[in-house]
Amino acid sequence: MKNRIFNLGTAGLFLCLFFCLGLPNPIKAEVRLSSVFRNGMVVQRDCPVPVWGWADAGEAVTVELAGQELKTTAEADGHWLVRFAPLATGDNLSLVVRGTNTITLTDLLLGDVWVCSGQSNMTMRVKDAAHAEEEIAAAVFPEMRIATVANVSKLREESDASMTAWTPVTPSTIASFSATAYYFGRELHKELKVPIGLIHTSWGGASCAAWVSESALKSYAEFRPVLEQAKDEKVPPQQKACHLYNGMLHPLMPLAIRGVIWYQGEADASHASEYEKMFPVLIQNWREAWGQGDFPFYFVQLANFKARAETPGESDWAELREAQDRTLALRRTGQAVSIDIGEANDIHPKNKQEVGRRLALLALAEEYGRDVVASGPRFHSLAVRDSEVTVTFDEVADGLKVQSADETCELSGFALAGADRRFYWAKASLASSNTIVLSAPEVECPVAVRYNWSDNPGGNLYNSAGLPAVPFRSDRWPRINER
Repeated sequence: MKNRIFNLGTAGLFLCLFFCLGLPNPIKAEVRLSSVFRNGMVVQRDCPVPVWGWADAGEAVTVELAGQELKTTAEADGHWLVRFAPLATGDNLSLVVRGTNTITLTDLLLGDVWVCSGQSNMTMRVKDAAHAEEEIAAAVFPEMRIATVANVSKLREESDASMTAWTPVTPSTIASFSATAYYFGRELHKELKVPIGLIHTSWGGASCAAWVSESALKSYAEFRPVLEQAKDEKVPPQQKACHLYNGMLHPLMPLAIRGVIWYQGEADASHASEYEKMFPVLIQNWREAWGQGDFPFYFVQLANFKARAETPGESDWAELREAQDRTLALRRTGQAVSIDIGEANDIHPKNKQEVGRRLALLALAEEYGRDVVASGPRFHSLAVRDSEVTVTFDEVADGLKVQSADETCELSGFALAGADRRFYWAKASLASSNTIVLSAPEVECPVAVRYNWSDNPGGNLYNSAGLPAVPFRSDRWPRINER
């Protein structure tokens, strides 16, 4: 025992001399890869491929991928990074990292990687969504690979991710994976015939602010209260500003990706004015931090929820939908409208197949150049003549349609108001392939029109592609929290 104590003490003194005198560390750390790099992952095609990890400061590191070999040296903090030239073809690739030790990853596929983020509706698992049993049984897609980031809320930016291994889609792996992400990826995989990688990083109840970096929020004076609120111990971890960005997003950067899908907003439904400013900041923040340009960012507009209103009025959920819609001013963004597939008594509607399909339509049309209709009718303009209002729409495909197969049934969901700003349900009728005529006996001189402007509206206007009209209002009267 005495000899053991003496030996340990001698070893400790020996190490202390090395550190104190600035001599080279006699105990070498192993070269490590970022946890996003695992066997079986999908590597993003057609763009530079960053690979990074850690080693001893100054250590030489060699990385090989698909016939390319790159050399680098670990920085003072141990971090190293190389960027491979874009890869166009290849499967069953291997990634080899050599330093004091060797790391070999195999079964890598070349395809498209999408990051899938948000709150509980993105978190909702396949086994909890509609038609779970048959969907799980049919989930056999060996060239679709999935991985999930663990829920981590951090005050400072994390350097490495806490995430699962990459696994092929099988009945045993897909059941607990994000339903929206899976159905989105499945549509792309079937249409494009290329490997698809999905990284799921979401947390139920998460706020928008939780997914924005501290530096981005500090750039705007109006967001200072949000940063201060994050210091309150009573605030849930998934709603603390910057904390999910730090723990669940920053560690993924700068992984090469094709784009992002986003399903969030319920946690911010009563803060539309703030959300309208913050959501675009989030998108720009992610793009700048990722360093891959303006990658596509597609999001889901809030679904219908809560009791259906008997009379037209104000709605914070409608205002949040409008805030989301205005984010489309940013380039390479897209919105999947889900106003017709929500559930009055469940904030987590189970029809995630259609949500995923509509997100995939956006990607197919705008990112992959497929000839598909990706949006429902959008309000373009209105013209008032006496007591009638003619509303013109864009994105009608082959024409406006009523949800019912019987196109003579009455259109619903429209409301008119005069200068007194009091809205009344309007009688609506199709006038042409892209116009609707509205009138309301209570409104002799209409000045404003709204459609599906409530928590849980019942409008039934679609285009010929079967996509619902985007909720809208023609007025710009103050929001609920602006009065």
